[in-house]
Amino acid sequence: MPNLQSSFAVNITVVVLVFLVLSPSSNAIRSLPTRVTDGGDETQMGFNGLSRFSEAPEYRNGAECPVSDTGGGFLLACDPSHVHIAMTLDTEYLRGSMAAIHSVLKHASCPESVFFHLIKAESDSADAGTLTRLVQSTFPSLNFKIYVFNEDLVKNRISSSIRQALEKPLNYARNYLADILEPCVERVIYLDSDLLVVDDIQKLWNISLTGSRIIGAPEYCHANFTKYFSDGFWSNPMFSRVFAGRKPCYFNTGVMVMDLVRWREGNYRRRIEGWMELQKQRRIYELGSLPPFLLIFAGNVEAIDHRWNQHGLGGDNVLGSCRSLHPGPVSLLHWSGKGKPWVRLDARTPCLLDHLWAPYDLYKPHHHQQLPITSSSSL
Repeated sequence: MPNLQSSFAVNITVVVLVFLVLSPSSNAIRSLPTRVTDGGDETQMGFNGLSRFSEAPEYRNGAECPVSDTGGGFLLACDPSHVHIAMTLDTEYLRGSMAAIHSVLKHASCPESVFFHLIKAESDSADAGTLTRLVQSTFPSLNFKIYVFNEDLVKNRISSSIRQALEKPLNYARNYLADILEPCVERVIYLDSDLLVVDDIQKLWNISLTGSRIIGAPEYCHANFTKYFSDGFWSNPMFSRVFAGRKPCYFNTGVMVMDLVRWREGNYRRRIEGWMELQKQRRIYELGSLPPFLLIFAGNVEAIDHRWNQHGLGGDNVLGSCRSLHPGPVSLLHWSGKGKPWVRLDARTPCLLDHLWAPYDLYKPHHHQQLPITSSSSL
């Protein structure tokens, strides 16, 4: 006989989570779209075969928001009063990126004061013009610019990883943000495409990077830090002494506040490339783009509250099994790991927390919204 008390507790937990995640958290002005975007004169599949997305509600600044400079795209991209967010646009993860953007706007106190720097791979099947039209049709009032990442910068520096998806050159675009974005952009929040922001992004933007710190991120000092590098790394005094004088902790590079001025001054791009080149020769780690960041920054990171990266919801990098939330409040849900919510929802094998992602999904048609929770789900 099922444990009814346990089942009731799980259902109550889900209801509370849905209320917390989906409740509006700002005073921004919202209105429903007057039309549904279907690609206009493009093909039935949308823009040049890309997925079709419904137009998001209109998100406008309230009276309390600053007045932005309207002198054109370049000035907007440089406006220091804006919250600057960098994300990648990958055709494979496009659905996740659109949901992530939607979540930021929905919960932002001043959505028109957010500028998105969107980076596509040079080899992506969709060109920059096509992606620009797609984003504009989905978010007509969005302030954004699309950049093209030159994959040749990293192709010969990438080593094999435990999961093939981690080897994509676009994963390494975060190493080059200081070069890709305009020199006038002094600070940026980097966000992965498999997450939802369920709090006002201005709160994350306002976090100070103190002392000599160049990046800020939630740290997880209880994690076994040694597992991120090989035994050969730790047994080599020349390598392991890189952490001398530091107390390194794991942090997830999918959510970072970055000081691009100090990054440029310290030539951190080249420092990361140096570790990647060593990895090609000596094999000192198994993961993709994360370990070089740990080697350089772990132990000197501005520790941000864990609420800003409830990560690991995609499970591990091999199985992608269901995970529960970490204890504490939630401002950002991150499906890092193999399992992605849109894939599991479409396959009718969602985890409970995947249902919190679904309301932000603008993909059409929405075949998955009424799917049952299967036995693979857990909290």
